[in-house]
Amino acid sequence: MAKQKRMKPHIPLRLNLLFFLVFILFSALILRLGVVQIVQGEEFQEVVERTNSEITPVEAPRGLVYDRHGNLLVGNEHIHTVTFTNRRTSAQEMLDVSLLLSDLIDVDTDHVFESRYEQERRDFWSVLYDEEFEDKLPLEEAQAREMSDGDVYRERIDAITDQDLEMVTDQEWEAFAVWRELRQGMNNVPHKISSVSHEEAARIMENMENLPGIDVIRDAERVYPFGSYLRGILGNVGSIRSENLDQFLSQGYERTDRVGTTYLEAQYESVLRGRPGSIETFTDSDGNHTEPPVERQGSRGNDLMLSFDLELQQRVEDLVDSITMERSGSFVAEPDAHVVMMEPDTGDILAMYGNGSTSPPMGQSYEMGSTVKGATLLTGYNHGLITPGEVIVDRPTTLGVGGGGTISSVVNMGAINDLQALERSSNIYMATVAMRLVGYTPGVSTSWGSYQFGYDWIRQQFGEFGLGVSTGIDLPGESTGIVGQNISQPGNMVFLTYGQYDTYTPLQLAQYTATIANDGVRVAPRVVTEIREPSNVRGEIGPVAEVKKPKIMNIIDTDPSYFDRIKEGFYRVVYGDRGTARAYFQNRDYTVGGKTGTAQSFYDGQSVNNQTFVAFAPFDEPEVVISVVVPFVSTAEGNAGIANTIAEAALDAYFDLQEGRNGPREPESSGDEDESSDDES
Repeated sequence: MAKQKRMKPHIPLRLNLLFFLVFILFSALILRLGVVQIVQGEEFQEVVERTNSEITPVEAPRGLVYDRHGNLLVGNEHIHTVTFTNRRTSAQEMLDVSLLLSDLIDVDTDHVFESRYEQERRDFWSVLYDEEFEDKLPLEEAQAREMSDGDVYRERIDAITDQDLEMVTDQEWEAFAVWRELRQGMNNVPHKISSVSHEEAARIMENMENLPGIDVIRDAERVYPFGSYLRGILGNVGSIRSENLDQFLSQGYERTDRVGTTYLEAQYESVLRGRPGSIETFTDSDGNHTEPPVERQGSRGNDLMLSFDLELQQRVEDLVDSITMERSGSFVAEPDAHVVMMEPDTGDILAMYGNGSTSPPMGQSYEMGSTVKGATLLTGYNHGLITPGEVIVDRPTTLGVGGGGTISSVVNMGAINDLQALERSSNIYMATVAMRLVGYTPGVSTSWGSYQFGYDWIRQQFGEFGLGVSTGIDLPGESTGIVGQNISQPGNMVFLTYGQYDTYTPLQLAQYTATIANDGVRVAPRVVTEIREPSNVRGEIGPVAEVKKPKIMNIIDTDPSYFDRIKEGFYRVVYGDRGTARAYFQNRDYTVGGKTGTAQSFYDGQSVNNQTFVAFAPFDEPEVVISVVVPFVSTAEGNAGIANTIAEAALDAYFDLQEGRNGPREPESSGDEDESSDDES
């Protein structure tokens, strides 16, 4: 057998060259790494340690707010804002920054001499005139007296006189205004000092090397294209209040962020808030920038579509102001009136205004008088205390021992039924409901029985209409009214039936009226109907993100014919021969069901009347309800009818707009457009 020939491995020359080249490259790489790590390692480590990276959050613009027809109510205006980051800045450095910065920007000094800043003015003087300050108590004397540093400081501060403070010049007081703002910030957290013009921002940027800790960022502030209209509802934006700080920090806010502080801005903070951006800056140990900053864009918050009709709101505000001014002599104090107009089936508030109070018509409560008698009749029907068509004699009635005296209607009406009781506004008919509830018969009973139960039971029934309870509105700050005490005077329980004891808000009165118009369905009032995503096209409204559905609070379980009966009584109030509002709403193209009211009250110890009026229209198919409350009217003759007049004018405005629109009026003064809601508190 022949021997096999052994084959010798053969590696091509080119492959050997390749291996050799790879070996050379790896050797060079290892050599370079050795040089970087061993020879230059310390140098590079020093560079890393000298370079600081700081991320400054940048607030994104808040969402916009529109009325139901797409009119912009709240927008944003881009501005420049000066911030200061306190990196344990010395007192002298902070003073130097204040002096220079006050020279570069316009500073408001109107507030600096207020008494609340007295201590800070002395602190500022101690830094500005440090040598004179030390002379107030020489160090040698302090040491001899073995005083602590705190005691030394306090004694020197107390020794500063008014004459000392007169040494401060006007320019230095401007610096003080800046200086006290610089001191408000926390260490290593950017603190907003002031918004500045484009020219001021440019001057600051030119002097940045002499302004350690100062920066200028792009920012936005709220603007109101239609001025003061609806301002009491839209709310304010301001700094985070100390009592809410922990809550907002836990939600990812920065201490310097601005948030909604009242009403709509506060209620929808999570919707309106934008997604913050940031600016990352790189500096060395001396504060010099080592590379360009990196900006990460945020995004604007979502927008709100409101239920309000701005054009109607403008008309309502104007007519309320005009009518109360014309009738100003009828008030015992400043003219005051409140109006709420809403859709009964959706709860959409179309207009809401109060011209004599800082609170909107959901924040103030009043005794409402006879307007609540619809709830009293329904309560009587529903629980067998009275029957539809029942005749009761209206005459002065003595409430007996402990009852609280004698009650009566405005006039003695004689024998009347339930519809006439509403038309002519009988107190006695309503009081009968309460007296029958507790088993009291005038002139016969010697005891009021379980009248304490009567208080709570009547309130519970009224609450089904929205009187004395939360309406469910999507705004904070709502009052539920004032509940009178269940005192041992049964007459007060009787007074509840015709609106003379507990207090309610104009908004509750509107919801009560809507519940009647809806045949017992109580719908929560609302101001926001949709949430929209921000649009990428300027001037356009973005796509729908969420539709807010009407919220039903409760449904009154009763015979539907009872509500028909109450509505008929409301119709007679306006169109009946003896209706208390028969002088109004005549010769109109629309029909109204309404109820007047007058409640006796007191203002500053003086007897006054609260005038009220509620209505729904058109009568057959209600599409709008209105409540009007005019408090603190003089009881003198000739002062009646203010609430009725306002309601008539407001409903005229509503139906006039159904025929044609001209669009809301632009504010006369451009200054209104720039009105800011920022709140320093």
